[in-house]
Amino acid sequence: MAEHAAEHAAYPVGLRLSGRRVVVLGAGQVAQRRLPSLVAAGADVLLISPSATPSVEAMADAGEIRWERRRYQDGDLAGAWYALISTDDPEANAAASQEAEDRRVWCVRSDDAEAATAWTPATGRSEGVTVAVLTGRDPRRSAAVRDAIVEGLRDGSIAAPHHRRPHTPGVALVGGGPGDPDLITVRGRRLLAEADVVIADRLGPRDLLAELPPHVEVIDAAKIPYGRFMAQEAINNALIEHAKAGKAVVRLKGGDPFVFGRGMEEAQALAEAGIPCTVVPGISSTISVPGAAGIPVTHRGVAHEFTVVSGHVAPDDERSLVDWPALAKLRGTLVVLMGVENSGAIAAKLIEHGRAAQTPAAVIQEGTTAAQRRVDATLATLGETVRAEGVRPPAVIVVGDVVAVAAAPAHT
Repeated sequence: MAEHAAEHAAYPVGLRLSGRRVVVLGAGQVAQRRLPSLVAAGADVLLISPSATPSVEAMADAGEIRWERRRYQDGDLAGAWYALISTDDPEANAAASQEAEDRRVWCVRSDDAEAATAWTPATGRSEGVTVAVLTGRDPRRSAAVRDAIVEGLRDGSIAAPHHRRPHTPGVALVGGGPGDPDLITVRGRRLLAEADVVIADRLGPRDLLAELPPHVEVIDAAKIPYGRFMAQEAINNALIEHAKAGKAVVRLKGGDPFVFGRGMEEAQALAEAGIPCTVVPGISSTISVPGAAGIPVTHRGVAHEFTVVSGHVAPDDERSLVDWPALAKLRGTLVVLMGVENSGAIAAKLIEHGRAAQTPAAVIQEGTTAAQRRVDATLATLGETVRAEGVRPPAVIVVGDVVAVAAAPAHT
């Protein structure tokens, strides 16, 4: 059998295992990697192993698989359609492999691929397409080829010119993340690749716009702080107009659409107009930007909570909805977005109501981008430091002892 396998390439086939018996021998790391796909395929999985990794045990406890806590015995593969042999007992593996051969059960062996009757390809999925790659005895190469194909399918870069996914008119509110184009979600990137119209904010991942095909219309909805902006009503109207024209529209926002992003206002306007709307969450700058600058918003023994507020309205402004006195009494981390202009007033209000003046603070400007920089201060010196250092929006302010956790700023 080994000689035969060496001479001929494997024949690729997709097994339909829903409701069919699959026997897995061994419950170590190999089984832990393979079991989720078997469960997802609907297989009736019988696991035979005296012990299991915590993850595999959790699957059994959840009823996803049946687990018999014992070693392999002759006859265990009766009625099986497929077998995965991955125990640490070479003799048991060989015996089970022979039983599989005798019973004509397709069998994968983790310890001896040449003795197996089947190989597990490196697989990936994207929008209903399953990619399976076999490169003989080099699993790393298989995985690399799979990853390249799946990524191409997801971002549209390897789609055939004459082929497009089914056109779905409507609007997708896509959170683009904090700025680094690599931090947009896979789904967000795919929807961008399928869009006819993209209405983009300044704080969205602008580099991704350069990758769009020439036919895609890009509308600048940039809201420059304290300067020129496109009214929200005009943005809503543009979304509705293009969607009603039968186009796939992406509203590309920075961060997450529902974290100070007016995403719900746009979703409500679309609902009133009868326009289908999909919300794609994004990585919020509230956590990612401090993290990129080496600041954890929570840390064991330091902060068990973090609070996010908008600082675009000054604390003493009657329009403010933030309970600053209550925030001053909290012991955890405070993250302030859109607070550069009011940083001094915010710090003074927190100190006035009890937050220690020497509380560490940091401001991260243009986080996760090539222009990122971090400026450190205390609550007492925050406003002065922001002015002296010429900090400009977009910037995230972090107040709390977590600022001092790292030995040094990750970026300066």
